[in-house]
Amino acid sequence: MFRFATLKQRQQAWACISVTLLVLCFSGCTVGPDYIRPPAPESAKYKEQKGWKRAAPLDDRDRGFWWTVFKDGTLNTFEPQVELSNQTVAAAQAAYQQSLAIIKEAQAGLFPTVNVNYTATGSNSVALKTLAANGSWDLDLWGKIRRMVEADVAGAQVSAGDLANAKLSEQALLATAYFNLRAADALQALLDDTVVAYKKTLTITENQYQAGTVSLADVATARAQVLTTESSAINVGVSRAQFEHAIAVLMGKPPAELAIKSHSLGYYIPAIPAGVPSELLERRPDIAAAERNVQQENALIGAEIALYYPDVSLSGSIGFTGSPVFTLANAIWTLAGSVAQPAFDAGLRNAQVEAATAAYYQSVANYRQTVLTAFQQVEDQLAAVRILNRQQKVADEAVKAAQQEMDIILNQYQAGTVAFTAVVVAQATLLGDQEAALMVRQSRFLATVSLIEDLGGGWDAGLLPSGVALDHINPLIPRL
Repeated sequence: MFRFATLKQRQQAWACISVTLLVLCFSGCTVGPDYIRPPAPESAKYKEQKGWKRAAPLDDRDRGFWWTVFKDGTLNTFEPQVELSNQTVAAAQAAYQQSLAIIKEAQAGLFPTVNVNYTATGSNSVALKTLAANGSWDLDLWGKIRRMVEADVAGAQVSAGDLANAKLSEQALLATAYFNLRAADALQALLDDTVVAYKKTLTITENQYQAGTVSLADVATARAQVLTTESSAINVGVSRAQFEHAIAVLMGKPPAELAIKSHSLGYYIPAIPAGVPSELLERRPDIAAAERNVQQENALIGAEIALYYPDVSLSGSIGFTGSPVFTLANAIWTLAGSVAQPAFDAGLRNAQVEAATAAYYQSVANYRQTVLTAFQQVEDQLAAVRILNRQQKVADEAVKAAQQEMDIILNQYQAGTVAFTAVVVAQATLLGDQEAALMVRQSRFLATVSLIEDLGGGWDAGLLPSGVALDHINPLIPRL
């Protein structure tokens, strides 16, 4: 316990002690390994990008508004609502806000805690009152708290990456559901047109039957074709309704609040530049989150190592006691310090450091696996887009050939030179080829959406909150 003769001396002593301890606390030794970003597996170029014509980059567009490349006004209206109302995104946003609060909680440990107490006791002759402020301070001389803050800052960046990834994932799901819905509209239109064509064939067959040139079985077959195709057209409504419901939920709305007008799937599919593999490390929010998690685990090693060192803390009080209270003669104060050093813990601290180190290496492996998975996903979609483009050309040619065959055989049937069986086969072939061509076009849209998602959707690691900004969200933290 220390005592000074005058109040001025006491004030000067407290000021000197406070400044000294603040300097020690914020610029003291920080034990444990400093973070170095681990190397990630990557190649110089994408395997599946051979022979691609390089397209214009997407960086000239607003970051995040990747869906505008499809030039679809309805999709452009739907997508922004994901960020506003989607509940998965809202949950990720809340998790990020929670991570910011956790940083503040950890930073509070760098400062003393102070409580103010007031008591009053008395008897018939004496009244005694006490007003005092009691404080304690666990000095962070070895950097345990600062390592925890570092870990929590990295954790907040992980959460920010998770938030960006949640937005991108939900936006991609909406785009996928949207193009599936448009494909259902296109299939509905195709089947409706086919029913009209089949009804014309049925009329021709009925006329042929009245003329006695075909049997009643041909009429029944033609009628069955009409009814079967009508049934298929009706069934399309099931999947379309489900896609519409999914879009509503992804927008954060009850399905009953959304009705989307029918519109056939378009033909314009943008060419997406993949860039070079090294760019992917900065453009995928899940990769950024995995890398930030590595730093988080690295900082926790330092926090565990700091437990090997003595724990230094201060406690004290200042106030007044007596009656009347606020007089210089009744001022009281105390200051005490303590040092605690572990003497025996049966290997507890060694085990804690080993566990933290193992968790770090686990995070490194997870980071590298995330990178590898990202490369695989991009390669998969590059291959899908390239191969589907080739398939589309062949499928469209097949439709043209089947249509030509259908026209010729139908004319021959009307002339009575071929049997109705040939018409049935030609009609089935044409419809099958038309459906196949539509499915390829649908798959091309979906593969393009997936490729954009796998490339990060225009996101960039620079959009993560900086460690400096997060480290100073508490205004009491000095900028040394």
